[in-house]
Amino acid sequence: MAKPLVAIVGRPNVGKSMLFNKLCGQRLSIVEDTPGVTRDRLYAECEWAGRSFTIVDTGGIEPRNDSEILQFMRAQAEIAIENADVIVLVCDIRTGVTAADEDVARLLQRSGKPVVLAVNKADGVGAHALNADIYEFYNLGLGDPIGISAIHGIGLDDMLEACVEHFPEAQEEEENDDVIRVAIIGKPNVGKSSLVNRILGEERVIVSNMAGTTRDAVDSYFENEQGKYCFIDTAGMRKKSRVNDRVEQFSVLRATMAIDRADVCLILIDAHEGVTEQDTKVAGLAHDAGKASIIVVNKWDDIEKDDKTMKRMTDEIRQDLSYMTYAPVLFISALTGQRVQKLFGLINRVHEMSLLRIRTGVLNSVLAEATTRVQPPTDRGRRLKIFYMTQAGVQPPTFVCFCNEAKLFHFSYQRYLENQIRSTFALEGTPIRMVIRERNEKEAEK
Repeated sequence: MAKPLVAIVGRPNVGKSMLFNKLCGQRLSIVEDTPGVTRDRLYAECEWAGRSFTIVDTGGIEPRNDSEILQFMRAQAEIAIENADVIVLVCDIRTGVTAADEDVARLLQRSGKPVVLAVNKADGVGAHALNADIYEFYNLGLGDPIGISAIHGIGLDDMLEACVEHFPEAQEEEENDDVIRVAIIGKPNVGKSSLVNRILGEERVIVSNMAGTTRDAVDSYFENEQGKYCFIDTAGMRKKSRVNDRVEQFSVLRATMAIDRADVCLILIDAHEGVTEQDTKVAGLAHDAGKASIIVVNKWDDIEKDDKTMKRMTDEIRQDLSYMTYAPVLFISALTGQRVQKLFGLINRVHEMSLLRIRTGVLNSVLAEATTRVQPPTDRGRRLKIFYMTQAGVQPPTFVCFCNEAKLFHFSYQRYLENQIRSTFALEGTPIRMVIRERNEKEAEK
């Protein structure tokens, strides 16, 4: 189930980025006293009152300014609004209600989404003045304004409580435990919607060769003799937007939300173009999220090839996506259906591997054999000692190594152990996480 999404919006320079940073507990967003510093959306995970949710920081909305960059920032904010469960409109108590605030408020009212009105910079205003000044914001027609100070954290409890009230009901995973959620991700115009249509056997999703035809993520349920699946088709960008480098930025942000809900990611690559910089970004999102993944090269029917073309392109993919050597590569044609049926077996396989649990005794037998074959590294006379290893979780398989000194656990040796685990248990299609914990020898003996 996807986490609720809270979008922070407002005109430029009202303190949106400062609020975002305060909520996520780190300085992710650039904060400067200059309007328009935040241009793209930033996402971060938060938790409040036992509910996990995602917050998104947006560039300032200037409805009456038609400069090119502000048009783009406005479009970014509008997409965040479309996808949000709750919107936090940030205003500035020191400037009062401006014409731009009124325009943004009307935009939010038309969206039909729940809106929490946060009046920022209330820390330097006296209590009596605050009461008087904040009444003005009732004119925006968005309900009770909440006075906050993003820089000092004042009023954020009330603001977050108001947000949580609008979240969808928290539910346990439903009876669809046996349904594998598959996100089809990739840059625009690689054939994501065409693949969904080929799988479904009908024109369930609009298909066009214009990048950006798909506006929102679409869930399509499909069942065959190999299992039950929910395919999540992700958007590139809006139809009305220009098809240029900005398309790429929208696709990454759309893919992020689909990846969060997925069990398996199909990373689509255009056979004509090979792996582009944007492909590496999209694939990196799936890898960083720990999702089981398959690299799917589409439009293979349209490529002139000889008996070495497939191997040559596989080698190029392995080189360009060197951090995803675990992901199988499949060459397909969504247009003709070539090898599309093979996807289901691969999806089942990588999903099964992402859920694999290995008993501690078996895992430590592999560890003992690996450390005998290649001795742990030393540094200035100190040798790394690995006491034992245990599995801490799945999706992705996560292993905790207890050792004498974490700083001795060099990355290359960690990679070596990962490869030993992967080869022993045939962990295809899923990343592996390793967590290093220090423990002294007396504790390890207990």
